[in-house]
Amino acid sequence: MYISRDIENQIKDLLADNKVIILLGARQVGKTTLLEPFVKDRNLLLNCDITIDKTRLAAASTLAPNEAMQFLGNPPLLVIDEAQGFPEIGRIVKGWYDARVATKIVLLGSSSLDLLDATAEPLTGRNEKQYLTPLLFSEILKSQAWYSPQITPAMLKDQFSDQIQTLLLQQMVYGSYPATVTADDKEKYVLNLASDYLLRDVLQGGLVRSPEPVKRLLELLAHQAGGEVRVDELQRMLQISRPTIESYLDLLERSYVIFRVRAYSTNQRKEIAKSSKVFFWDTGIRNALLKEFSMSPLRSDVGSLFENWAIAEVAKRNLMAGNRDTLYFWRKTEGSEVDLIVKGKDTFRAYEFKWSKPSATAGSKSFTNTYGIPVEIITRDTITDLLL
Repeated sequence: MYISRDIENQIKDLLADNKVIILLGARQVGKTTLLEPFVKDRNLLLNCDITIDKTRLAAASTLAPNEAMQFLGNPPLLVIDEAQGFPEIGRIVKGWYDARVATKIVLLGSSSLDLLDATAEPLTGRNEKQYLTPLLFSEILKSQAWYSPQITPAMLKDQFSDQIQTLLLQQMVYGSYPATVTADDKEKYVLNLASDYLLRDVLQGGLVRSPEPVKRLLELLAHQAGGEVRVDELQRMLQISRPTIESYLDLLERSYVIFRVRAYSTNQRKEIAKSSKVFFWDTGIRNALLKEFSMSPLRSDVGSLFENWAIAEVAKRNLMAGNRDTLYFWRKTEGSEVDLIVKGKDTFRAYEFKWSKPSATAGSKSFTNTYGIPVEIITRDTITDLLL
């Protein structure tokens, strides 16, 4: 079952442009599937995880640009999947692009670790980057058998509240990877995803000697998802150096496993300014690391799980829109806190995420008194107001 993605029209527009497309996102988020409608007839898809495809690409790279395209069959569209696995891909594609070959070239990457490093300089001014994340809640909602475009947001809350709450809890627990959403045994799939695919780029990048410290770090982060990262505490618990922990956090962030949200401050004497919080792009991965798949709305971590899931939804939409906004959290030194600040070029909004209690907190009142900005309280009953 294919679930339609909101960025399909953006991809069509990018394909009509002459620049190289770099489509980035974690493994299994559907990058290849998104492009499959365009890879047909004489178009060509090469996967650098497949030896014969990689060998074919290597042979083409030794030829002059037009000869290389002829060797590959002069495809109108050439898609190179897992492109981070091919050395010098940026330099090679730059040569083809500068020679003005007729073939449109798309690079797919499941890790920005090597792909962007390898292509950033050679393809400067020659590429358009697009990110693909796990499915958005709105995309999953529109794929439901009971959903109709005629259903208004008000009707969703009034007449389809039970369906929304079931869908919300399911996405919080199992996550939003496309195959997880459509799988019959969701728990089995997300466990396999976390163990087989999640760390492949991190552990095979040559920067991590042993997988165990990274796995233990991930488990600690999963336990405190949405909490402030204290590297000194992680260092003490893992018994590894601070620079190593910082490098692991960077690896996990650039591999689309986690993302960090930094503190917002205009008054560093009274407000926390240098700390950051860690969230998982997909809460199903977080739950797989903890092997915790309870669908009970009363599970002990439901509040923090809802907060991580909701902030990840905002972050996913922002990433696919080109990081137009900057995300922060806010906390004063005495403890008053607001979960999420979304700062755009001309916009400034604040949110608190509460699973079931819509009342304003001391943190939201303090923030409003400080900045004159009201804090929107988002609960499971009002989540569609934010995401649709």
